[in-house]
Amino acid sequence: MPERTVAVGDPLPEFSGRTDSGSTVERAGLAGRPAVLFFYPKAGSPGCSIESREFARRLPEFTAAGVRVVGVSVDSATAQKRFRETCDLPFDLIADDDGAISRQFGVLGGLGVARRTTFLIGADGRVLEVVRSWRPRRHAEAAIARLVRGAAGPAADAAPEPKG
Repeated sequence: MPERTVAVGDPLPEFSGRTDSGSTVERAGLAGRPAVLFFYPKAGSPGCSIESREFARRLPEFTAAGVRVVGVSVDSATAQKRFRETCDLPFDLIADDDGAISRQFGVLGGLGVARRTTFLIGADGRVLEVVRSWRPRRHAEAAIARLVRGAAGPAADAAPEPKG
């Protein structure tokens, strides 16, 4: 039976993950301010590079609004570090190399990688919006619209998500 995906209105699940720099990111550390938790399939792949660079490019807008940005993939800390350096990413990247966090959020795909999914989290720790889109730039756009500009609306594209 497929695992339940964390949905709009749900409290952010308890989780703890190590970043490529060895620090820990956990639910408690995201409390009290809005946050973006974006899951991507593969560090260094073209789509994931576009998505992550878009979050990096828009980071000043997120920072000005008090929004924390964190990326997650099932890659190792070494792969995440290389990805951070290659793409010049100024935010935390969680190395979910055992897939536990991706499973907990219900985004682990059949091929053992996270499906491209972004959770927009309110300061109260509840999920405000879930973005599921194969379009890499759509995730940062939706996060800016909701968490920086305060506009609610459908975040997912009409196009179906690819499998895996």
